[in-house]
Amino acid sequence: MKPKKATKKAARLLRKVWVSAAVLVTTSMMAVPAYAADGVQGSKIVTGTEKLIGDVTTWLMVLAPVVAGLLIIYFFIRRSAADEMDTKKWNNRIVVAIVSCIGAVLGSATLNLIIGYYK
Repeated sequence: MKPKKATKKAARLLRKVWVSAAVLVTTSMMAVPAYAADGVQGSKIVTGTEKLIGDVTTWLMVLAPVVAGLLIIYFFIRRSAADEMDTKKWNNRIVVAIVSCIGAVLGSATLNLIIGYYK
């Protein structure tokens, strides 16, 4: 390697190190320290999330049976127009809709109960 190329590479490397150090020092000077006020429980994010989960679970307990009922009615109509092979598929879909409705209501009620303890 020629001496001029080695000097240029060293100068570029030194410049990169200098710029990196300057960015690090500038960033550390501009950083604002964060202080916790009353802990996590009093935070707006935590209380807002609790309220959001409570509202969503309440709506889910109302909407899940309504949507499942509409789907079951639709599946019964489709089953009545189906042949023997498709009747089994529609019966399975009806069972899945009922089980899913029960699972959604139980899950949202459980989550609503758990969130109720943190209020």
